Amino acid sequence: MQKETEIKLRVSRETLAALREHPLLKKRNKSGWERRELMNQYFDTHERDLAQAKVALRLRKDGEEVIQTLKTRGQSIAGLSVRNEYDWNLPKAKLDLKKLDGECWPEELAELDKKTLKPIFTTDFVRERAEIAWGRGKTKVVIEAALDLGHVVAGKQKEEICELELELREGEPAALLELAAELAEKLALMPCDISKAERGYRLYDAHSYSLSLPAPQITAETPLDEAFAELSWHLLGSSQRLAEQYRFNGHWRLLQDWVENLAEMRALISSLGQAAPRQSTHDLRIALDALLEDWRPLVQAGLEDEDVRKAAPEQFLEELEDPRWGLFSLTTSRWLLARTWAADRNTRGNRQGAAQLSSWLPRLLGEEATSLQLQRYQQQPEDLAEQLPRIERIQVWLHHARNVLEIPEMDRLYGELNKLAQLANESITDEVLEARKQQAIAVYQNRAWKMLLRL
Repeated sequence: MQKETEIKLRVSRETLAALREHPLLKKRNKSGWERRELMNQYFDTHERDLAQAKVALRLRKDGEEVIQTLKTRGQSIAGLSVRNEYDWNLPKAKLDLKKLDGECWPEELAELDKKTLKPIFTTDFVRERAEIAWGRGKTKVVIEAALDLGHVVAGKQKEEICELELELREGEPAALLELAAELAEKLALMPCDISKAERGYRLYDAHSYSLSLPAPQITAETPLDEAFAELSWHLLGSSQRLAEQYRFNGHWRLLQDWVENLAEMRALISSLGQAAPRQSTHDLRIALDALLEDWRPLVQAGLEDEDVRKAAPEQFLEELEDPRWGLFSLTTSRWLLARTWAADRNTRGNRQGAAQLSSWLPRLLGEEATSLQLQRYQQQPEDLAEQLPRIERIQVWLHHARNVLEIPEMDRLYGELNKLAQLANESITDEVLEARKQQAIAVYQNRAWKMLLRL
């Protein structure tokens, strides 16, 4: 068994060609590019038991070699994945079911009849591979760079494979993100938290690709720093999966959710006060503001205009063909991995970062609720939009951590605040102004809101 730590980056054919000649890779390339044709057959049961257990089983033909590989459930954070991999060299291209036993075989599949495994889809591609190595401080880094071009085929369905795969051979995982971010400064590299196997399953069954990631485990005892890290990784990873799926099928709701993820990330960052000094978050806030400035108005316009919704997928492809999205994703991953927000803060900031949510969060929500001054917007609803950042700071914590508050009716309050935020985003009409007044009253009279005002 070996651990596989890698990052996959979706690219265009033009970018794939540019990567071969990229100065950074040429300088660190210790082996030259080696070209191989890889033929891969994936197996599962008719009910897709392996996929449900997060297991991938394949036979790979690499020249004269036949390799049986089992990849088990791993951890994937915003495109950087770590999972266990078991490889067996076989004399012929036929599954050896006897190998699928012992520690490699997941316990939840113990009762599975392995004879029911059958071919499901193929991923055949040409791989150009090179060993990229350099000194990073006092340590050596070795990364296998692979340029893959080919197709996933499931029955009559077909999707192109065109990606850069970086796999860590020696060194720290941060080196993968560092190299990827440097390459992404001028090239459009889209972190793609979907394996070739997942693409095959998605073609085999369009509903098999799960957008949802496991919810962060936030409790009352969780320190603020840990809660922020968990939520930020979750939002970044979710935004990458939404971008990938919207690119794939163009469903309007996915674009809405993508923008909401970015808005939540922006609100989360701005809620931390001295636990995240402004200089430490400056570049990230600027990048998020630029994305939201371009995409939030479009999503708002698309709520009422079908032509906007129809044109959006093509506009989103243009976004992905620009380096901006990939560079944002990779630099944010590096920022989170290095915990940059905590690097240069003062003693008070350190205390806040170490505080348990049960003590920090009520104070934040109480201060934000008091400063919102909802009574004012019952008389001046036309000015409600100016309070959107404050509303969103409350929303993001109620969305992901309201379980830590011992306050009744929090679920209802979260729903009422969502309605208020939506109205604040809408263009002003007499009907909207009246709706804002009534919704401000609904929030103000909510039992949980009254309790927040007293915190």
